[in-house]
Amino acid sequence: MISIFRLIRLSNLLFIFFSMMGIAYFILKNNSFQKVDFSIFDYSLLILSTVIIAAAGNMINDYFDIKADRINKPERVIVSKHLKKRWVILIHWILNSIAVLISIYLSFKYNSFLFVFIHLGSINLLWFYSVYLKRKVIIGNFIVAILASCIPLIAVWYFRIANESTYIFSSYDSESWSTNLDYSFIYFISFCGFLQIFALEITKDIDDMIGDKVMNVITIPMKYGVQKAAWIAMILLQIPLIIGILFYMTAIIEVTNLSLLFLIGAGLINLFIFIYYGFIKPLNFKTINMLIKISMFLPLLSFLFNYK
Repeated sequence: MISIFRLIRLSNLLFIFFSMMGIAYFILKNNSFQKVDFSIFDYSLLILSTVIIAAAGNMINDYFDIKADRINKPERVIVSKHLKKRWVILIHWILNSIAVLISIYLSFKYNSFLFVFIHLGSINLLWFYSVYLKRKVIIGNFIVAILASCIPLIAVWYFRIANESTYIFSSYDSESWSTNLDYSFIYFISFCGFLQIFALEITKDIDDMIGDKVMNVITIPMKYGVQKAAWIAMILLQIPLIIGILFYMTAIIEVTNLSLLFLIGAGLINLFIFIYYGFIKPLNFKTINMLIKISMFLPLLSFLFNYK
C-alpha cells in the first residue's frame, strides 16, 4: 500500500485536494452576502476527477521513467519492482475513464463542454509529456508548471459556469441573474504557483541529470549548464515577491493582515534560497526543492484567512 501511495504521489494529491477546498472556502466566505450557486456534490466530483487524473499522470510518468529512476532514486522505484507494468497501464486507464465520465456528467449538468475539454486535454497532455514532451528542453518544465497552476483555475471555472446565467436578463427572473464574484486573488496565486513550479522543475532536473542522460532527456541544466539553470530558477522564485509587493501597494489585490503574513513568509523563503545559494554557500538541491515546496504551501493557507 505504501508503494502505491508513493507511485501516485499522495502528498501532491493532498495538495491538490486542499488547494481546491481552500479556494471554495475562500470564494464562499468572501461572498457570504450574496447567493452563490454551489453544489458540494458536484464540486467534490470535480476535485475527485482532478485528483485521479493527477494520480494517473504520476503513474504513467513513472512507467516511462523506469530506467532513469533506477539511477536517480533506485530506492523509490515502484513500477516493475512492486507493481507489474501491465497493472500500471490498466489502473491508469481506469482512473482516466472515471475522470472522463465525471466530466461528461458535469458538462451535461452545467451545459458547458469546458469540463470534458479540460479533462481530455489534461489526460492527453500528461500522456504525451511522459512519452515525448519531457525530453524537450523547457517544454517539459513549462507543461508541468501550466498543468499544476491551472488547478486553482479549474475551481474558478466551476464557480464561473455555475454562477453566470445563460438566460436573457430579466429583473423578474432570478434564473437570469449572474453572481459577480472576484477571482483576482486566485489568479495571482495561480500565476505565482506557475513560476514556483517552473523553478522547482528546473532544480529537480539538476538533481536528476545522471538518469536523464540515460533517457536522452534534454533539460535546461544539461543544455545550458547547472550554474545557469540554477540562477534561472533562483530568479523565477523572486518574481512572485516583486509582483506581490507591487499589487499590494497599488491595491490590485486585497489581502488581510494574517493572509499577508503567509504570502510574505513564502516570499522570504524564496529570497532566502536566492541569497544563501548565490552569496553564502551553495545549497543541496534536495534542500532547495523542499524549501520551494514549503513556500508553495504557505499561499494555500492564505486562502483560509483572506476573507473580509
